[in-house]
Amino acid sequence: MKGQRGYAIVQLLPGSGLSLGTLVRAAWHRLERWQQLARQRRQLATLNDEALKDLGLSRADVLQESERPFWDDPLVK
Repeated sequence: MKGQRGYAIVQLLPGSGLSLGTLVRAAWHRLERWQQLARQRRQLATLNDEALKDLGLSRADVLQESERPFWDDPLVK
C-alpha cells in the first residue's frame, strides 16, 4: 500500500487480540521480574544474622529462599 507508514500489528492467534508486540512486552516484563527475583534472593543471602532477626527470618528461611530458581515467582500462581 502506497503511503502507509508505521508497523503492522501481526495477529498470532486470530480472534485472540494477542499481537506480536503484546507477547514481546510480556516476555520482556517476565525477564525483568526474574532478574529482580534473582537479585533480591542474592541480597537476602548476604544479610547478617542481626538483620535477619529484625526481619523475623532465620538462616534456614534464607537458605530455602535463596535456593529457589529465579523463575519460581511467589506472586505467580
